[in-house]
Amino acid sequence: MARMTLDQLDIFLAVAEHLHFTRAAEALYITQPAVSAAIASLETEYGVKLFHRVGRHIEITETGRLLEREARQILDRVTLTERGLRELNNLQRGELKLGSSLTIGNYWLPEKISDFQSQYPAIVINCTLANTEEICIGTANGRFDIALIEGEVKKDLENCLERDIIGSDRLVIIVGRSHPWYERESIELPELMETDWVMRESGSGTQQRFEEALSNWGIDLDRLKVTLVLNTGEMVKAIVENSHSAAGISELMVKKELELGTLRSIRVVDRSGDSPRTLEFIRPFLKIKHNQRFQTRICQVFEQML
Repeated sequence: MARMTLDQLDIFLAVAEHLHFTRAAEALYITQPAVSAAIASLETEYGVKLFHRVGRHIEITETGRLLEREARQILDRVTLTERGLRELNNLQRGELKLGSSLTIGNYWLPEKISDFQSQYPAIVINCTLANTEEICIGTANGRFDIALIEGEVKKDLENCLERDIIGSDRLVIIVGRSHPWYERESIELPELMETDWVMRESGSGTQQRFEEALSNWGIDLDRLKVTLVLNTGEMVKAIVENSHSAAGISELMVKKELELGTLRSIRVVDRSGDSPRTLEFIRPFLKIKHNQRFQTRICQVFEQML
């Protein structure tokens, strides 16, 4: 069974409007036999009569009037759909699904989103915050168009996720006013093992990078006195502010507290070499996306802004 086509409906409506095959053909810039063939095909395929031939004139039948109403609705819907697709490509409408690890999402990304929405206010942005591991899995599964993380991509996801550096952050060691280190400018590397520590959970990008820093400094994590493991940076800050514990955390996350003096960042000095050196750890912010999924124009523009 042949299917009704949009071209057939277009031709039918032209004939219904002009009630004349030749004038309909002229309006559509096609031949009169092509118009006649299209109408005959519809009538034959569905066993109906769309027009009465009365002498040299034609009149639309009741069946034809029914098809006329339906055909106009169908073609109007097609026009709106085409317009929607064009608007989507021109960033006049659409949705962007973002995933972000917690530190980036709370302290770095909001300004980027605001900049984007000021230029493209009709685009809806749905942003989900979770730890790095969850964001990577969501990106691999197609839940997010683009995602931002500060940790490492799991080995089993590396083949499907494309990665680019789009920013950076510095990890700092922080203490509160009641900690004995608070009044000091710096500590020496072995002293890291002499205090209590508050850590993030294992899936956290901050925790991944802090463990990497400790390893680079020759410190075994198992030798640290970890008293608490928390799943948000805000909880880490609140505990450290009011305890004798220390934590390794994003400098972005504690900017306000450092300015107010409720927390202090402590330099770590390594004196094991020929001359003392201050240990620092700069971590990259990564943009990730699936390397085989289609990227809309919205995604491409947001990536450029990042």
